[in-house]
Amino acid sequence: MMLPAITCALLSALPPERQLPNIILIMTDQQTAGAMSCSGNPYLHTPNMDRLADAGVSMTSAYCTAPVSGPSRAALFTGFYPDGIGLIRNGAPFPEALQEATLGRKLSDTGYDCAYGGKWHVGPELSVPQWAGFERIHPNGDPGLAQAASAWLKRPHEKPFFLVASFVNPHNICEWARFQNLPYGNLPDTPLAGCPPLPPNFERNPDDADVLLAEQGANYSAYPTVRFTEDDWRQYRNAYFRLVEKVDAQIGLILDTIEELGLWENTLVIFTSDHGDGNGAHHWNQKSALYEEVVHVPLIVSLPGKQCAGQTRTQLVSSGIDLYASICDWAGVAVTGDGISLRPMIEADAPGQPLIVTETTFDGGVTRGWMLRTPRYKYVLYDKGKNREQLFEIAADSLECHNLAGSPRHKEQLQHMRKLLAQWFRLHRVHPTRPNISDIPGETLSSQ
Repeated sequence: MMLPAITCALLSALPPERQLPNIILIMTDQQTAGAMSCSGNPYLHTPNMDRLADAGVSMTSAYCTAPVSGPSRAALFTGFYPDGIGLIRNGAPFPEALQEATLGRKLSDTGYDCAYGGKWHVGPELSVPQWAGFERIHPNGDPGLAQAASAWLKRPHEKPFFLVASFVNPHNICEWARFQNLPYGNLPDTPLAGCPPLPPNFERNPDDADVLLAEQGANYSAYPTVRFTEDDWRQYRNAYFRLVEKVDAQIGLILDTIEELGLWENTLVIFTSDHGDGNGAHHWNQKSALYEEVVHVPLIVSLPGKQCAGQTRTQLVSSGIDLYASICDWAGVAVTGDGISLRPMIEADAPGQPLIVTETTFDGGVTRGWMLRTPRYKYVLYDKGKNREQLFEIAADSLECHNLAGSPRHKEQLQHMRKLLAQWFRLHRVHPTRPNISDIPGETLSSQ
């Protein structure tokens, strides 16, 4: 039952000594929104993510700003779309002019104690660099990260703090798919009978984007699954879910410390992932593509005092840029960048935005693409190839089995989505993939 907004009063109503909350951001890497037991998935058990959902507000329509680690994290820590700041690929050099605008710098300059443990991957560095405004408490890598975060929380803190614990898993599914040893220890063998079934949208649609097959064929390191059998895919899904459970247990150590220290009362705890994983849907593994399994990510926010605990919000969220704006808002610093603060949505269930956009440049590939999502429809455009346009009535077809882009009945809706994306291109000064030619069918650069 939805509680009245007054019981979820804005944090500005708190006593002065509590107006600036502590903030803990817990991140995983490559976790799709459906890979939690609290999301209704029966093939894994995530008691600690479930604990966070019970204590917080679950944003059920959160989408990554970009479905590749480096660009996604660049959006989260700068507040800008990756294409606009030249960070569309993993390892791209970080613009020096943006360093002062990153979350760690802004919050530390405001008086927060800022610490970072685990994977950074904003620019070429995998561990957080000194210029980012954080004390580095643990390098890139999961072993020991939860313990380091716990130990840092137990230190005396005279100022509000901002702690980031950034885990790698379930990203180790990449090595598993290549039949390599996993960086943090291999998984026990599971008999096929104990593996999850294939997803209901396992088969590729006949009118799916042709360029996806080209990307799979050109990058074996990313897509070693092209010759997987159905049994291989079931084992893949099993390994993926076991890796999620592995990182869930580590997250539990941090939550236990929060409980032990009584931090729930004055601490904001955020859980999310940088992007998802195909997990066998449409024969896709890894990231980059704009399938729901890849771009739809978990986002749970536990407010101080566990206000609004156990509630859900369905408003559209761009988890990178909007989280940046939200953390700035909660920390009392100026909100800059391309996103909007989620505070009104989370604290008082305020109306959301009419649309969000996710942009992609394929990891190790050459394809660019965009997803425009409204509450009812999802429009996908890739820059090249047969069937490069996709249109789904996503509210009724979350598995993306019926591409409506060629449907005469949906021609007007398709044109409307093209116009919305053209407006977004113009607003964000998106560079076309070919000089002087619009990427959007039926549009010209002058119309954008």
